[in-house]
Amino acid sequence: MYLSTLLSAPTAVDTFEPIAKWLTIGLVAAALLTGIVLFFVKKETFPRYVKYAVFGLVVYLLAIAVAFFVLDIVKHSSNEYIEENGLNKQSLISFMLVPLLCLSCAILVSLVAFALTNKYKPDKCKLVGFICGGVCLVFLAATIALLAVYYNKEIANNEYYNSDAYSVKQLALYLGAILAIAVIFALAILDKEKLTFDAHTLAYAGICVSMSFALSYIKLWDMPQGGSVTLVSFLPIMLFSYLFGTKRGVFVGFAYGVLQAVQDPWIIHPAQFLLDYPVAFACAGLAGLLRPVKKLENLSQAQFGIGALIAGTMRFACHVLSGVFAFESYASGQNVWLYSLAYNSYVFIDVALVIVAGVFVLSSKSFIKAVIRPTNTNQ
Repeated sequence: MYLSTLLSAPTAVDTFEPIAKWLTIGLVAAALLTGIVLFFVKKETFPRYVKYAVFGLVVYLLAIAVAFFVLDIVKHSSNEYIEENGLNKQSLISFMLVPLLCLSCAILVSLVAFALTNKYKPDKCKLVGFICGGVCLVFLAATIALLAVYYNKEIANNEYYNSDAYSVKQLALYLGAILAIAVIFALAILDKEKLTFDAHTLAYAGICVSMSFALSYIKLWDMPQGGSVTLVSFLPIMLFSYLFGTKRGVFVGFAYGVLQAVQDPWIIHPAQFLLDYPVAFACAGLAGLLRPVKKLENLSQAQFGIGALIAGTMRFACHVLSGVFAFESYASGQNVWLYSLAYNSYVFIDVALVIVAGVFVLSSKSFIKAVIRPTNTNQ
């Protein structure tokens, strides 16, 4: 009886979420407690324990990510979900879910193709990278175009989002998205490392994206109109950026943002899609911004903490712009800027948790020895 409920759509993912949440919290707590005991009782085995504990956590989160991804697709294409939210099933699948899935697959296939090329035909990496990048851009442009069609078909004449009192401000949304992209690009180019991915870097990128995707379902609490405070879901992406550089971090964060759109596709406008998903999550890549600063090279925790705060602030700005220009109706007559600023301030709770966890991780010499130092040899 319970198993049939767990596997039914659209309740499967909602039923599975609390199970995964408490199971993950329990496993992390048990791992930390075991590590503390080993550190004081049998210190010589502690480094080996850290290595195996990290590996086990990665495998567990990869499994959770795959399970949630499948359950989310089932949920958002189910008749119950579509009827509950007053959506048109054919339009939702044709103009939103399918394009987002195709874009996600294009990014993943491109990463695999580049990794294989780097391993077996390294002299062709530049050509393959150019082709894969072009393909991904084409899929992104097609996705945005189809979202624009979806907006005009389903949202443009929707009285809730567009009425005499409220409206979706399209020009402002596009300008806001362009401004956010320009700021992220300007900050990313401060990183002197080239935007290259070898097989080793891609492996870590895939692992970090999968871990972040899985952790994003471990919600400490949900916001009433979208968004949630999670169990440090940004931490893997931010650590990746800190280890491999801002340019790579922004790229990986952008890919992660597309997956987030598949997870929670509350999209009413193509520019709002950019601001709330790929661009907002690309901001996580800015966590490595201060890594090259020589004056702070011996203060890794400070580098990461300040970088994470910058990344979180940029993500906050993206959500605020989306809230002001796309979701004015949610303010219900209040000052829309103050409402959006207050509502999206939950982002800083997420950031604070990530900073605490990141500082803790970077203060562990055993973790640095097992994970961070090997990655640095490939930069």
